[in-house]
Amino acid sequence: MATSTSGESEYRQYLPDLSIPRFTTMAKQDAHVYATAFKESGIPPWLHALYKHWLELLKEPFKGVTNDGVVRPGMFKIQDEGVPIDGIVAAAQALMSQLTPAQVAKLSHHIDSPEWRTWSNPEFLLSDKGVRLDELEPGVRDGVMAVLRATLSPEGYDKAVAAMRINGFLGELVQGTAVMNEFSYNFVLFGQPSTTAPWGFSFYGHHLCLNVFLYRTQMLISPWFTGAEPNIIDDGPYKGTRILHEEEKLGLQLMQSLPAEQQRKAQVYKEMKDPAMPEGRWNHDDQRHLCGAYRDNRVVPYEGIPVSSLTADQQSLVDQILTQYLLYLPQPARSIRLDQCRALYHETYFCWIGGFASADPFYFRIQSPLVLVEFDHHSGVFLNNKDPAKFHIHTLLRTPNGGDYGYALRPLCEGSVKQEFVWKGDRE
Repeated sequence: MATSTSGESEYRQYLPDLSIPRFTTMAKQDAHVYATAFKESGIPPWLHALYKHWLELLKEPFKGVTNDGVVRPGMFKIQDEGVPIDGIVAAAQALMSQLTPAQVAKLSHHIDSPEWRTWSNPEFLLSDKGVRLDELEPGVRDGVMAVLRATLSPEGYDKAVAAMRINGFLGELVQGTAVMNEFSYNFVLFGQPSTTAPWGFSFYGHHLCLNVFLYRTQMLISPWFTGAEPNIIDDGPYKGTRILHEEEKLGLQLMQSLPAEQQRKAQVYKEMKDPAMPEGRWNHDDQRHLCGAYRDNRVVPYEGIPVSSLTADQQSLVDQILTQYLLYLPQPARSIRLDQCRALYHETYFCWIGGFASADPFYFRIQSPLVLVEFDHHSGVFLNNKDPAKFHIHTLLRTPNGGDYGYALRPLCEGSVKQEFVWKGDRE
């Protein structure tokens, strides 16, 4: 984690007025009361309308993100990715042994449960499932974190913890720590921890959402969302914690390295909220993101320039960007996935929104049949900046063509339940 330098506390000029009802009310509410008040009051109306739209999207059967509305078959296979499944299962089973029967019941869902799809990244606890870390005894909470540590790469785990700490820092800045804190995250289990059968978990809350599918020594972490407002902690015990700056630096470096003609083709909109954008291309919550929460079936046409048209040095920058987005995966799974992405560079596109001078906020996307990653500088949600700023960042990853949540892999997994049944006991 980098240490703060001058200029990185720019966000402080946008600190909100904590005497307004939004914050005085929030300071008195816990996460459950806060979410209920939102659902019943409909305030803010733009977010409430989006929440209602999300519930409509959830009614659609899962299909997956595509570039043209047609799921491409044969994109996924069962393979050995060297995932340390024994350690992950042991950590999950140790956690289960610490929970009460009621907690286990609330935590556990079927591997094919539609609840996979009900994660979201706002601070509102819109889907209360699983166990919430800030409501657990410290030892049990440590057990949840042990599952994360066993699953993610060391650097991916550090990134997740940094996002959690930054969320706690934001809660302190706006005096809303009962709603936003370092442990205001839910953990949900899908299937039963197993070294031979498919299972997984979801870990989600404000600015950090991870959906993890596991089968033997194979892992898919998708979709995931990671954000920060601000993306730097400049005070307190975690001072110097910073995330998402590498993705920012590499994306800008790639765009600035392009010749003028390619820059023109990559830049699909010049302004962050461009008058040329069609209706729906921008919204208050996702802003320029296309594949955030509940967008499991979104059709996202390819835009920009093909990565195959880039020089070797520029393709190396694409490698480095994707490496940052695959950081949560342990090795060698990360390298295997990156090689698979590289093999599709002839079908991979890079596009850009906004300016590309060093101080400009921007959006970019890299998209192929196997991966879709987005980066976006946002305007303020808790801070007061009306325009996008570099201290508020949202990033996400999707696996197109049915890959999210391991959906496309599930039919390829060997059956773990015997279908035949013969009763060999007495009839009475």
